[in-house]
Amino acid sequence: MIELKACLAGEAAVMLYLQQAPGPDCLSTLHAFSQQLQQRYADAILELLPSYHSLLIQLNPERLDPLQLMAELPKAIPEYSADATGRLIELPVCYGDELDGGPLDLIEVSCFTGLTVAEVKQLHQSQTYLVYAIGFAPGFAYLGELPAPLRMPRRATPRARVPKGAVAIAEQQTAVYPAASPGGWNLLGLCPLPLFQPELAGQAEAMPFRHGDQVRFYPISQQEFIRLGGDSCWAEL
Repeated sequence: MIELKACLAGEAAVMLYLQQAPGPDCLSTLHAFSQQLQQRYADAILELLPSYHSLLIQLNPERLDPLQLMAELPKAIPEYSADATGRLIELPVCYGDELDGGPLDLIEVSCFTGLTVAEVKQLHQSQTYLVYAIGFAPGFAYLGELPAPLRMPRRATPRARVPKGAVAIAEQQTAVYPAASPGGWNLLGLCPLPLFQPELAGQAEAMPFRHGDQVRFYPISQQEFIRLGGDSCWAEL
């Protein structure tokens, strides 16, 4: 039996926590929960926001009282795990050593991990990552799990400005910054594709991925990066 904990998250929302370690199995359980909740309370649920091992359930309180939902949640525990394998999204990345003017943090990552720059790039490309959560900024997807030899902490001093499209790693995760922003992750390269289109906010097309999707990176040259619309704003770092 899967254990869970639920608590109120405002006047019209419930936060559900699975007592299960974050990972592919937990992600599958969250998908199963989401499916059953949608089927049982379709007319009362406004939105479901899953993360690593939690699910925020936003309700229409005129149709379902949050306290009633909390009392009924144990009955909704799925006896199966849904197939959490989402779509495969492939993202191009121009790694730092391909960009004129500097390697971003590739050298630092190489020194910390003891890997060569070529090995850092190869390992980063070798993994198929799961979208565990989307947050921090619109279109910012937390992807895991990073191969163990590549794992390293965030930078001691965050940058005031990380460029749009920066492909980065920190701890067990990798991600792409969808817009220029502050950030403390270690930068490996740049992705030229838009990861959030504000003019489509509220629509599925606003972002290329959703919770549970798979992501793979593949290398491109600087020429291809520019052809795909990439901006060389990395030089401002």
